[in-house]
Amino acid sequence: MIACVFTLGCKLNEVESASLAQGLKERGYDVIYYPAYADLYLLNTCAVTKEAERKSRQAVTRLKRYNPAAKFIVCGCASQHDPQAFSKNGALVYGTAHKGGILEKLDKSGIFLETEETFSSMPMPARAGTRAFLRVQDGCNRFCSYCLIPYLRGRSRSRNADDVLNEANACGAKEIVLTGIDLSSYRDGETDLCGLVEKLKNVPARFRFGSLEAGVITERLLETMRAAGNFTEHFHLSLQSGSDAVLRAMNRKYTREEFLQKCSLIYRYFPDAAITTDVIVGYPTETEEDFLQTVDLVERAGFSRVHIFPFSPREGTRAEKLPDLSAEVKHDRADRLRRVAVAESLKYIEKFLGSEQEVLFEDTGGYTRNYIRVYADGAREGELCRVKLTHLFGDGAKGELIG
Repeated sequence: MIACVFTLGCKLNEVESASLAQGLKERGYDVIYYPAYADLYLLNTCAVTKEAERKSRQAVTRLKRYNPAAKFIVCGCASQHDPQAFSKNGALVYGTAHKGGILEKLDKSGIFLETEETFSSMPMPARAGTRAFLRVQDGCNRFCSYCLIPYLRGRSRSRNADDVLNEANACGAKEIVLTGIDLSSYRDGETDLCGLVEKLKNVPARFRFGSLEAGVITERLLETMRAAGNFTEHFHLSLQSGSDAVLRAMNRKYTREEFLQKCSLIYRYFPDAAITTDVIVGYPTETEEDFLQTVDLVERAGFSRVHIFPFSPREGTRAEKLPDLSAEVKHDRADRLRRVAVAESLKYIEKFLGSEQEVLFEDTGGYTRNYIRVYADGAREGELCRVKLTHLFGDGAKGELIG
């Protein structure tokens, strides 16, 4: 039998889908990850924006064309938010909690929306090759005014630190990305994020964090990472806005100057660090002056990459009740900020042209420790190589293999 596992949304969804795919393989299924004929379809959905939720609904229609008689299983944030939209035609509808339980209900249909107060385990994904994503946290307690995820994923909960260590040692990847909905809130008893870094320091792999909040960046964390040696010089810090007024309206718990201070602290410990970020433009209360403050912060922080999203109101959030800005204003600001972000990214990469870097190759290219995309003739997938960066190329740099 064939099972199609189709995933939308965040890296955490991808990790969960990989775990479910492994469970299906253990039950005798051949698993594919692209739309095609299958006996069972498992759709892991996203609801971070209205567009993501719409695509999740459309995916069911798209997959049904390949085999209308197949068994359908839908899980994730979109099905948690609106289960009735996915419950037709004998589908099994799960939400965000206890996804591992799906594998025990493959012969059932109906809606199963459970709650989750502790971190639930799932089957360990198949042994990884080059890069693996390791799920260590779920849920969120922050309640940013624009975000629906805390209502769908539930409260923050963390994975047992020893279980994290065991999977990191067993997964076989050369690079491991620690993921979660709010990774900064990780805590297993007395083990916080610093303690987790300390526990993982002897694992023979490079490590990266997923998205972090500015408040978790402390001298203690940075010193622990530097001493461990296997954590890379790449930090994804969620910004969202460079305006104090907008940050307050968003219920973000830092100021623009505090955010810049955290960036400076990172550069003090890791001078070559890449800091990447997310920015929402066109929040309902954002004025042109607020937007220009965001532009200013992006230029001052020296980001190596900026992900830019025009604001999208989500039903059930506080921001949804505010008068929305026009699509034209939002798209104009996104385009203007994108031009600034691209210029900053090029400036960052140019600093390393002529230098030798450690690159882990994945397919046609790979990444340095500080997250520069590198392309080099003769490199093979899974190789960790020394590369001299020669010139800008595509979304990164071209390089020459050394030795």
